[in-house]
Amino acid sequence: MPGRDAPGSGAGTAGRTAGPVLEARDAVKVFPGVTALDGVSFSLDQGEVHALVGENGAGKSTLIKVLTGVYRLDGGEVRYRGERAEFGSPLEAQRAGIATIYQEVNLVPQMSVARNLLLGREPRGRLGLIDFAAMRERATAVLREYGIDVDVRRPLGSLGLGVQQMVALARAIQADARVVIMDEPTSSLEPREVETLFAVIAGLKARGTAIVYVSHRLEELYRICDRVTVLRDGRAVHTGPLAGLDRLRLISLMLGRAVSEVRAEGLTKFAGHHDSAGEPVLRAEGLARRNLLRGVSLAVRPGEIVGLGGLLGSGRSETAKAIAGALPLDEGRVSVNGRAVPGGSVPAAIEAGVVLLPEDRKAEGIVPTLSVRDNIALAALPRLSRAGIVSEAEVDRVVAAFVDRLRIKAAGPHQPAGELSGGNQQKVLLARWLAMNPKVLLLDEPTRGIDVGAKAEVQALIDELAGDGLAVVLISSDLEELVEGSDRVVVLREGAVAGELHDDITEDGIMAVIAGGGHG
Repeated sequence: MPGRDAPGSGAGTAGRTAGPVLEARDAVKVFPGVTALDGVSFSLDQGEVHALVGENGAGKSTLIKVLTGVYRLDGGEVRYRGERAEFGSPLEAQRAGIATIYQEVNLVPQMSVARNLLLGREPRGRLGLIDFAAMRERATAVLREYGIDVDVRRPLGSLGLGVQQMVALARAIQADARVVIMDEPTSSLEPREVETLFAVIAGLKARGTAIVYVSHRLEELYRICDRVTVLRDGRAVHTGPLAGLDRLRLISLMLGRAVSEVRAEGLTKFAGHHDSAGEPVLRAEGLARRNLLRGVSLAVRPGEIVGLGGLLGSGRSETAKAIAGALPLDEGRVSVNGRAVPGGSVPAAIEAGVVLLPEDRKAEGIVPTLSVRDNIALAALPRLSRAGIVSEAEVDRVVAAFVDRLRIKAAGPHQPAGELSGGNQQKVLLARWLAMNPKVLLLDEPTRGIDVGAKAEVQALIDELAGDGLAVVLISSDLEELVEGSDRVVVLREGAVAGELHDDITEDGIMAVIAGGGHG
């Protein structure tokens, strides 16, 4: 049995007990029409950080859910600390010492930060009642260790995704887990929060905790991971040390293509900048909302991609929501093709041709219990009906066209959207709004939490849409994505426009504006 105090060395190999702490042997998981895992073997050693990578739909999420008791295997077995394990639920796995931090924060948004952090472990007084003062004091102290200084009495859902993710991380680690599974843990974090996370990971590794690390950000994998397992189409196609494995070779393993093909395609790049002309399709002028926006203005022409840069909390998402009618304004106006759009009304914005792909696809976008077909058709139903009667044949035609165009991987149009990988859920949301034939497309972190292959497909689609004359606003925390994909970048800071970059768009230039150096 692995001990709690067994240290891991820098390479994650010394001082371990023999044998993996967690493994899957020849794991098979079948869903109707789809074999999600096809004889996958995976092993995790004490004190190592093991990267789990693959395209969306490769089987990563399914494997995690098998290891943590969400799904039962149809073949093979899971072993934990040398013994066969059959967890009946994630709670059983957690009690055994396996903590999971999901990309989509799965805490209770209505509860306070303190309750979420210490749920099930609340300090209690002599009569067994919760000592709320002690709970708040302890929660505040714990979060300060992670660089988070917030009022722990506030509802968790009232805070940004980055803070929510750090609370989820702190909760998992406070449980003193032997295994921590991290699914895209940095997708919502600021750079300083990422550094805090990496320091925490180093500490966990040093005390012998085993970590499964799922991320599409290759630079993170090479920085902190010891080994990597690559999944493709439900099979494990490679396991080995990450050091010495060329990045192009890793991508080629994920995609099942030769290195020469990957190099030629330039998978992490946009196709290039676009020629845009004519009067702006979209004008946002003087958008103001107390404590959120301070006179934000921007314009987007047909066929133009305007990037919105800035740190989390700078007003990027709030600007997009204001334009889309999802955030009521104190001042300012939005117009499309010269016609004013009533503020604070999502239906009015949609009618004018403005659609928004939200940052949090789980909470604000996808309807997981509805089918792929119903999710795509949801917004367009009024247009696909006559006298209130929906044309099922027309719905099928539209859905089939977008499933094909966006290469959505699903068992069929009637598969629940919640069963799809993150990248495919993102494509379903894109299909929903493209079915509305919009004039303006607002994209809030469209490639957040999706793998390199799906990211390339989404980026190529954005290029294609701009090439067809659509006006696009692109919000991204990935500076490279903004540089490569934008014709102009408007940088926000503390709810106001801090500067704008045109032909000289560089990462250094964006960071200089964010830091207050000014530009343009």
